[in-house]
Amino acid sequence: MTVDYSALGQRKVGRRRLLGYLVAAPTLAVAVRLASDANVPGHALTIPTPGLPADVFDLSDSQNYAAKPTAHLIWMEIREDGTVHFALPRTEVGQGIVTSTAMIIADELDVPLQDVHVTLADSRPELVMNQLTGGSNTTMSTYYPIRTAAAIARGALLEAAGLMLGGLTPTALHTDNGAVVAPDGRRIPYGDLAKDAAVDQTTEVEADLKPATDLKLVGTTVGRTDARAAVTGAKQFAMDIEVPNALPTMVCKPPTIKGTVRSVRNQAAVLEMPGVTHVAIIPTGVAVRARTFGQCIDAVRALDVDWAPGEIGSDSDEDVLARIRKAEIPMAVPEVPLLAKTVDTDFTFAFASNAPLDPDCAVADVRTGSAEIWASLKVPIVAQQELAEALGFPMDKVTVHVVQGGGSFGRRLFTDAAMDAALASQAMGAPVRLMWHRADACRQGRVHPMSTSRVRATVLGNDVLTYEQRHTSGRTDFGHGFGDIITASAAKLPVGDYSISQFIYLLTTGAHYNFGATTSLLDELTDRKLNTGAMRNIYSPNVAVARELTVDKIARTIGKDPYQFRRGHIRNDRLRTVLDRVAEAGRWGRSMPRHHGQGLGIHSEYHGHSACLVEIDASPATVNRDVRKAVTGPRVTKVVFAVDVGLVINRSGLKAQMMGGIMDAIAIVLTSSLHLKDGNFLEASWDNYAYTRQWNVPFDIEIHLVDSGIEEPGGAGEFGVPAAAAAVANAYWAATGNMPTHFPVNHSAPLHYEPYPYNPPVPPSPTSGLDHVK
Repeated sequence: MTVDYSALGQRKVGRRRLLGYLVAAPTLAVAVRLASDANVPGHALTIPTPGLPADVFDLSDSQNYAAKPTAHLIWMEIREDGTVHFALPRTEVGQGIVTSTAMIIADELDVPLQDVHVTLADSRPELVMNQLTGGSNTTMSTYYPIRTAAAIARGALLEAAGLMLGGLTPTALHTDNGAVVAPDGRRIPYGDLAKDAAVDQTTEVEADLKPATDLKLVGTTVGRTDARAAVTGAKQFAMDIEVPNALPTMVCKPPTIKGTVRSVRNQAAVLEMPGVTHVAIIPTGVAVRARTFGQCIDAVRALDVDWAPGEIGSDSDEDVLARIRKAEIPMAVPEVPLLAKTVDTDFTFAFASNAPLDPDCAVADVRTGSAEIWASLKVPIVAQQELAEALGFPMDKVTVHVVQGGGSFGRRLFTDAAMDAALASQAMGAPVRLMWHRADACRQGRVHPMSTSRVRATVLGNDVLTYEQRHTSGRTDFGHGFGDIITASAAKLPVGDYSISQFIYLLTTGAHYNFGATTSLLDELTDRKLNTGAMRNIYSPNVAVARELTVDKIARTIGKDPYQFRRGHIRNDRLRTVLDRVAEAGRWGRSMPRHHGQGLGIHSEYHGHSACLVEIDASPATVNRDVRKAVTGPRVTKVVFAVDVGLVINRSGLKAQMMGGIMDAIAIVLTSSLHLKDGNFLEASWDNYAYTRQWNVPFDIEIHLVDSGIEEPGGAGEFGVPAAAAAVANAYWAATGNMPTHFPVNHSAPLHYEPYPYNPPVPPSPTSGLDHVK
């Protein structure tokens, strides 16, 4: 049985009644479709007060509407063993969507959670823009299609059971724990109904969604459905995929960014090294295949390659910053005289790495005329197209399997590792299990561009008359488009990704305060010298840090308490509620020891609202802590975070997402960045890259989930970063007495490590872990 609800909008349906189709299939298989004018609960396209474009129609709205035309191609199946199978057209990278999706299905279908099996769909080009994982949009765009499919399936099961029970009407029956139950207590398991519920002719049907009061799982706390597999090692990531004869493979990357190979001087000698089976030149370097990854590292280090230089030349941080300064858009409002005051701020954000903890990797088996790729990919349709083009195959001859990844931060939007694997496999004529070295991830991988953010506000008395923000950034590569082939191709045109960056900025940057005439504009460089990409929440963390520091500066200028000033100027009641929650729970304004401080930050995005209160310890004893080969500095000691994202699917999952965002926020404000020097990034490992570590984690974290009664879920995957980053920055100011203007605050400090050489491009494998124990 397949369900299609394209008829939505052709006749009136209720808020919980949706139309669809049962489509011919041998067992109970359900598919769904939402027409672009679907009459389903959604975000209003008008708001009662003026604001920026994102306050009216934001990025998540655009993604929701883009997904609807192909939602009918998403299907769900109930098998004869009673299990429910759903291929989610999104990518699980640790955000918990496999669990939350299973919860939605189990609730609507009245089936035990353990009987719902959610897998990740292979690349499906027919889904167009409906297979992009990004913008915190998975649950928002799939919630009603998934519920509707489950509801139609439940209705079909009731119909089939009624006939089996002697002509009982569906209204006389109910469903419970994977079975249809008759008034006299007789139970028919779903598996026994799977064939009888199927149809051999497409039929239009209506689906009644459950009222919110009947949902038992949604809105509760549920442990990850894949937790046991993860902790026992049974969970499969790309490196766990068993493909016959797929051996470890690595690529010797160039010593300069985007360098290329002229020749390999000692290829024959490397082929004689222990375990090495293949050495091949590919466009991104020299690929080596061996029996173990340790042997691959040895081979990479032994290669003698004649490299052609890259595109960045001898540029350093200062050179890129100078180009950004030159591109900055002027302020529109001049400095005002007499009674009004002008508040100006100017902030710089260094390069940052979006490399997840698990290295970039992929398995590829390229044969004559066809290929199979296994990788964690957030835009598998674009990956399939790019891989087919690179291999010289028709697109339908390349199969892309999406595998769960252990993190993303934006990195999985690109196909770099999968491309290396496919090209290496083709060149070698053998399947490969390719993995990047961590040095590759930092030096040759994607980076979040350097940027500046400037704010000017005009203040008269207690009122802000004008507020303008100008964000200027290095180019952000949006070559993945919106997950489909057309926009990805357009993004590769000379200024294609610049156009996408403007679209994304306008639809993610809203007006948070009643600050009179408000504008927020982006300009980006257009050169493509660096490998860049979006990092978690794209522009919002840096924009929010600049905005919230400026708000504190305005409050100080007019002698107002930062909390009360925010509260009086916030445009949205839901946002004011979360601010009140953190101020109360965090005891805003309490007496703090010397060199300690509190800071606040707020942020709205993805139909949600968040606020954060941070306490930080910048005392000399803390700042000067000695941790071997580590960055310490000021320590965030307490975080109180409140979030309202509308309907919460999994409370523990949402809290975990916010905690992860808080760790990101601490990192980008205090410790973690990449240093570009003489045409290369200095960092070459997680030992070098000072992401938030255990010795910098807050002692006390409180996450408050605020219920505003909204019936639809908002986006949450990236949402924890902006408000928390802003609060950390303001707390740092309160503790030190100096408003930070360069981020992270330690970027100009002496390095805590000795940079690894660039040639060979990777350091040797450690020989004794005991040498690293203090």
